[in-house]
Amino acid sequence: MVVRLTIGLGFVAMVLSMTPAPAAETPQVLPLAVDAVVKSKAETVGMAQIVDPAAPDGAYVKGQLRVATGRFDLDLVDASGRHLRRLVEGARGAAEFQFVAETSGNRLIVTGREPGAYTLTLDRLVTRADQLPAAPTYLSPTIAGLAETVAAGRATDGFWSMVAARGTPLVEDGEEGRKIVTFLGRGAQRNIRLFGAPSGDHEELQRLGGSDVWFKSFEVPGGTRLSYQLAFDVPDVPGTARDRRVAILATAKADPLNRHPWPATASDAYNQDSVLELEGAPPQPWVAEKGAPAGTLKTLSIESKALGNRRDITIYRPAGFDPARRDTILLFVFDADQYLERVPVPRMLDNMIAAGAVPPVVAVFVANPDRAARTRELPANPAFADFMATELHPLVVKETGITVPAGRTVLAGSSYGGLASATVAMRHPEVFGNVLSMSGSFWWSPPGTPEDQREYVAGLIAAGGVLPLRFFLAAGLFETGAHGTAGILDTSRHLRDVLQAKGIPVTYRDYAGGHDYLVWQGVLPDGLIVLFGGNRP
Repeated sequence: MVVRLTIGLGFVAMVLSMTPAPAAETPQVLPLAVDAVVKSKAETVGMAQIVDPAAPDGAYVKGQLRVATGRFDLDLVDASGRHLRRLVEGARGAAEFQFVAETSGNRLIVTGREPGAYTLTLDRLVTRADQLPAAPTYLSPTIAGLAETVAAGRATDGFWSMVAARGTPLVEDGEEGRKIVTFLGRGAQRNIRLFGAPSGDHEELQRLGGSDVWFKSFEVPGGTRLSYQLAFDVPDVPGTARDRRVAILATAKADPLNRHPWPATASDAYNQDSVLELEGAPPQPWVAEKGAPAGTLKTLSIESKALGNRRDITIYRPAGFDPARRDTILLFVFDADQYLERVPVPRMLDNMIAAGAVPPVVAVFVANPDRAARTRELPANPAFADFMATELHPLVVKETGITVPAGRTVLAGSSYGGLASATVAMRHPEVFGNVLSMSGSFWWSPPGTPEDQREYVAGLIAAGGVLPLRFFLAAGLFETGAHGTAGILDTSRHLRDVLQAKGIPVTYRDYAGGHDYLVWQGVLPDGLIVLFGGNRP
């Protein structure tokens, strides 16, 4: 078959180069225009048909080869019959093809690998003169209007005056209750990156023509809440993709045009975020200072024999603490520095307890010895789980004098801390009976895990028995996967489904936000109220 095919193409080359050949053997060159059809057949293996699409130099050509019976190849040759490329190989059924004509006079050759019939059509032929980029479209009506201003050569001063009066990001109405949010930057020379975008990734702002306006628009739910930073003129450093992403941190800071910095008392803009909260964002009533009776904090140092390291823990006792109360909740929170400072959990607990939203809570904030220890200990580490149950928990009981059953003890954390909340409780349900996971990293699996078993926690739940646990799971709508991998949103929802199928009590909530402490400071009290509000056992 290969020999016959080679002979066939060589024969076609001879015909196209006008080399004399017997008239009976000269294939007819059939013209093919857009929306026209060539119908032909091969009665023998290697029989070829030449088709001329009349494509000028540089033209883009797109078409289809539809095989009714048999099998066919489709090749592109130049005017002398020299092979340029194979467009379709061994086709059965329908096959699309496309190419750019390198020179005028390119021809198509359909060759039968098996006897049969086919049709050849051209869907598009776009000459080089007509190959123009599509006119830009703008999600934001305001930016669309500004684009016309810039195109007309007029200044952007009026636009920036409006932005100064309204603040950023710009918020406009979208469809079906959604909002169009446009992040803006001014004064950059090379680039502006958005850190904390609704896409869940770092995004580049686009420069509007040659103006001083940089922008990026998104359509988001009307209940969106997020924090973000802008990085101006990020250096293009050599190295890996991660090296280039880390370079964003060199210039990332709060948006200078945003009126809602977080936290308000940060040392400088580089240690501060900017806040976007749309009107429909769920309330966070427990964060602000309300004058509630304040609990007390005491920091201790604990050395772990199981882990071979030392860490601080901080114990919160509520106002009027009584170790004999039988309705007390014992709460363990991972990543102590974040949940003592960035998220004001002690003040939130003061407010919630004073309002009767939850019973008295004793909270234990568990610090990480260092960043490397966090990465090593929190993702499903059995030694860390044993430390929590056999070393830390007894120390807390001794220090506070409380006796709290597993059903009133809860582990809480975000990201890796959410993952640890689940896996520690799964290993020691006799100590920790409740899981409060905020954007838990349930995409995680141990190194070497097969591709079809990557959702490690969900797999353990599905394969194991019914655990005496209750779960509160939350994830952000912007925490989607990338590059074909499942993200926190999808894996959290899947874990919810597995828990429900197993008969393990679970409450799940989506939040219109990302991987963000600003969101989690609302999630944590929501989870406590779901698990223990109304004096639940």
